[in-house]
Amino acid sequence: MKKNVTGVASAFLPFALVLLIQLTAWSQPIEIGSRRELFVDKLLIDRMHRTELKLHSPVKATRPKSPLPERHMMTVIKDGDRYKAYWRGSDRNFKGKIHTGHAGETVHYAESIDGHEWTFPVLGLHQVNGTFENNVILAKQPPFLTNFTPFLDTRSGINSRERYKALAGYPGPGDKRGLKEAGRGLFAFVSADGILWTKKNEVIPYQPEWRHAFDSANVSFWSEAEGLYVCYFRTWTAPDRLRSISRTTSPDFENWTKPVAMNPNQPGEHLYTNQTQPYFRAPHINIALPTRFVPGRGDAPDYDKKDVNATDILFMSTRAGSTKYDRLFKHAFIRPGLDPERWRNRSNYVALNVVPTSTREMSIYHRSGDRYVLRTDGFISVNAGSEEGELLTKPFIFSGKRLLLNYSASAAGSLRVEIQSVEGTPLPGFSLKECLPVVGDEIEGSVSWRGNGQLALFAGQPVRMRIVMQECDLYSFRFQK
Repeated sequence: MKKNVTGVASAFLPFALVLLIQLTAWSQPIEIGSRRELFVDKLLIDRMHRTELKLHSPVKATRPKSPLPERHMMTVIKDGDRYKAYWRGSDRNFKGKIHTGHAGETVHYAESIDGHEWTFPVLGLHQVNGTFENNVILAKQPPFLTNFTPFLDTRSGINSRERYKALAGYPGPGDKRGLKEAGRGLFAFVSADGILWTKKNEVIPYQPEWRHAFDSANVSFWSEAEGLYVCYFRTWTAPDRLRSISRTTSPDFENWTKPVAMNPNQPGEHLYTNQTQPYFRAPHINIALPTRFVPGRGDAPDYDKKDVNATDILFMSTRAGSTKYDRLFKHAFIRPGLDPERWRNRSNYVALNVVPTSTREMSIYHRSGDRYVLRTDGFISVNAGSEEGELLTKPFIFSGKRLLLNYSASAAGSLRVEIQSVEGTPLPGFSLKECLPVVGDEIEGSVSWRGNGQLALFAGQPVRMRIVMQECDLYSFRFQK
């Protein structure tokens, strides 16, 4: 057997490298505290045996009696006990040329108490379609209403007159490389109630190296985990000219960093929107539901046969502070389905924000007016089938005294948890044999061990979890203080 200059047998070098990588990882455990962790990436996963990650498909709810309309650039915000929806419309009486960013574009508003049935208040703010009897909140502000994208600012101590914020702007069509003039970027809007808005300054200018940008929903929010405002917005890749996503941050919603291209596209893949948002139960994790745009497939209205395309919805995630997306699954999250209308030009978009609509479910609003639902935290699970399988986590540091799981088992299924040292030794009182089987189906079910050991004694020091499962899905976990 040949040896290298260090005397290590070359045949064993891969194992040595793996061991070195593991030891390095163990020396830097992941701080999770008491935050909720989902399996939307592999940050905490060390090894899996007879288990797999499973992407769950949203289920279409019963069609509302008063659904949201079929419109572009939809946003749904949960503010206290009220759901608020925004979308782009148009004034049918507008006599000018119809194009993206024209003066006849409008922004409309609706409310809901349960997140299912919607009301459309008569606000009387703007004359549109020949009447003030409408729910229009913005009108006659070209080009800002083509992609007006609001959010509720959750930053502590924010001025009450600016509880709601938005970014909007459209630079116009064509190749704009070398463009340096002001006014082609994104402008800030602010509001106290999400209905009456004030336009402020241009805050994210157009970059002269871009061929095109901003021609989609440009989403922003306050990232508590970063202590910054974050914006994910439309750019185009070079030289292949694919619709893609870039990211920029700001401490004050006025001064933004130089944008960084995230480029999550697969070869030849267009991402028409990004719909990136902090997940409401784990705001250090941003989820994204982009529309994938496939040219030359599907159908289009007779007036627009030159632009035949098909669309569907993907699932991605990105951690706070990251400039990359995680895509555990490359296939569609929501397919066009059986309805032929969903196979027509730009027919599949979902509203910005996944929102809770009960303690057990969360909702996604589709351009069609349909509402799709998922189990709370139920994007991706660790899944075990009829054979017993295992998940071993990477070392982490927690705070708390109870372990809570979001899980779903079959009648014959169960899971057990062992808390280990970094080296893999079961902690006293928390071995697999001492764990009481976790059975049933709960959003927050606690794990118990015989002898009622004090889990809090191990808080603040590196540990790992070994989870043994059978006929079960595990969606998330957290340690409770």
